Amino acid sequence: MPKIFYYSILFFLSFFQPHSSKFNQTKTDHLVVEPSTLNCIGLEWYISGDDNRNATVEVQYRMKGTSRWENAMPLLRIGGEKIYGHEQRWVYTTENMFAGSVFNLSADTYYECKLELNDPDGVEGEREMIFIVKTKAEPNAYDYGNTYHVYPPGYTGKRLSPGFTGLNAAYYGEGNTGDWWNVPDARVQPGDVILVHAGVYKANRLRYADSLALDFHGAYVLTQKGTPDKPITIKAAGDGEVIFDGDGSYRLFDLMAADYHIFEGLTIRNTDIAFYAGLKHVMGSKGLTVKNCKLYDIGIGVVTYNEDSKDFYIADNTFLGRHDPDTLIGWYGFKEPEKLTSYYAIKVYGQSHIICHNKISNFHDGICIDTHGQPEKDKKSVSIDIFRNDIFNMSDDFIETDGGSHNIRVYENRCFNSYHSSLSAQPVFGGPVYFIRNVCYNTQGTALKYTVRPSGIYTLNNTFIANTGIASFSNGHFRNNLFIGFDDTRPVLSATTLTNYSSWDHNGYRIKDTGKVNIRLRFPARDTLNNRDEAELTWKEFKTLSQLSASTKYELHGVLVDESIFMNVPLPNPFIKGKVYPVGYDFRLKESCNAIDKGCFIPNITDGYSGTAPDLGALESKTSMFYYGPRK
Repeated sequence: MPKIFYYSILFFLSFFQPHSSKFNQTKTDHLVVEPSTLNCIGLEWYISGDDNRNATVEVQYRMKGTSRWENAMPLLRIGGEKIYGHEQRWVYTTENMFAGSVFNLSADTYYECKLELNDPDGVEGEREMIFIVKTKAEPNAYDYGNTYHVYPPGYTGKRLSPGFTGLNAAYYGEGNTGDWWNVPDARVQPGDVILVHAGVYKANRLRYADSLALDFHGAYVLTQKGTPDKPITIKAAGDGEVIFDGDGSYRLFDLMAADYHIFEGLTIRNTDIAFYAGLKHVMGSKGLTVKNCKLYDIGIGVVTYNEDSKDFYIADNTFLGRHDPDTLIGWYGFKEPEKLTSYYAIKVYGQSHIICHNKISNFHDGICIDTHGQPEKDKKSVSIDIFRNDIFNMSDDFIETDGGSHNIRVYENRCFNSYHSSLSAQPVFGGPVYFIRNVCYNTQGTALKYTVRPSGIYTLNNTFIANTGIASFSNGHFRNNLFIGFDDTRPVLSATTLTNYSSWDHNGYRIKDTGKVNIRLRFPARDTLNNRDEAELTWKEFKTLSQLSASTKYELHGVLVDESIFMNVPLPNPFIKGKVYPVGYDFRLKESCNAIDKGCFIPNITDGYSGTAPDLGALESKTSMFYYGPRK
């Protein structure tokens, strides 16, 4: 049997449902090219028909001006899956379309993309789409704007001109303290740069007419509109540490009405919310950049709940929450549960956000999409990249994609110590959401929290040192993962899928005791049970992987593995719940272990594998390891 399996068809085809050919034929509608990110493009091609779900869309791409086409993953067929609103009593039905992403592109570059739709039952409308799209460039300060210099209260040294005491004086104008804070019109214009010089910027916000003009509320309320080409930049001047101390304020920077602002090289502390950038159905910032900053003694780092927010770039920052760094504790099931001293480091909603290379420690949650409710037709949360972050000690989850709609991409993150789950999707409104090449170690609850019937999930080439209990999902596909459960009293995998076109194969499982149930699955036994209630499905239980393969269509190429496949990864002790394990284990695979060359080929994901087939898990052997956290 060949070592390489091309699963582009298996990913996207389900099983024949008898309908007349009129309804099986695919009729194409409009194409949506989502706002790009630095390295990815997201696509949505709307259709009708294809009731038997046997149509496919192949994807190719090339840099503009070159001749060779490269293959990407085919688009995912979605449509008709039901997402329930938990206790909110609504049901969302996913729209009929193909959707998906192209990965591993260069920033600030034009690409040609080609989509080809095929359906054995026939196609009405466009069969092929060719278009040009440009990836985003990293946001940087504009070179030709005005420059303003800011100094801390009490500064007595030489000042560069124009120089001001405090940020508000430079941004708005002087003399704006006390009752006069709302009088000046903003001085700064698109493209301007505010250089903040070394020192501590801490107001006494309960003193009337404080010199930093932060009376009572303690917030810098910024309202100017930069542009993508001419952002407004607030950055450290480079002459020492710049500390913005919130004096215990609820929020320090209010950016709901501010567009395209860059904050760079700052230290922010002593506030509940560092950057407040949007409220649902009210107003949301666009183009917020926070990079190379240090945020500590905070409750929330960066947050927007608004559907109009877009183009955030949050990179190379350090977020330190207020939770105990030496104890892992959750929020339910405890005599004394977690105190919510810090909530989440980053939460966003909207489009085209990039969250990368951050170090996040000691929060309730690490990085989140806002659990927003049903998406609005033209304001879905799409095209969001979360990659190469280093996340440590979360009371709930490392990363939550809850509330996302299409092309939410979570890849190449390192995550250590969470109490309840590693990666969450509750819910996702159609997808795809991608979980790719993440390393997740010591999750006490479940590796994957797929609940409230999320739909459209790819789980590819991850390494999970956790047992996996999945409540329910639709249209999910699992390839090349390592499921290393460390609690032998529980199944290594327990899951419910509500669609019989979900799929598992080429995954590795740690099963130590074949005398007990190790894998439990519920799935529709026939097409008429698709998208029905879980109670109508029957559990099937398996003690061994071979029993699973023989009884179902799943894991025909699955393999048994254990912790000895890694260079150095001791398993957590399942009976010591609150222990925090240090980062530093070596997750590379040992040469010739049985996880080598056991994966399947996935175009644009496993390209460049080193052996006869891709390896299982997050790290391909004989390739460079990822750099997690802030880049030096």
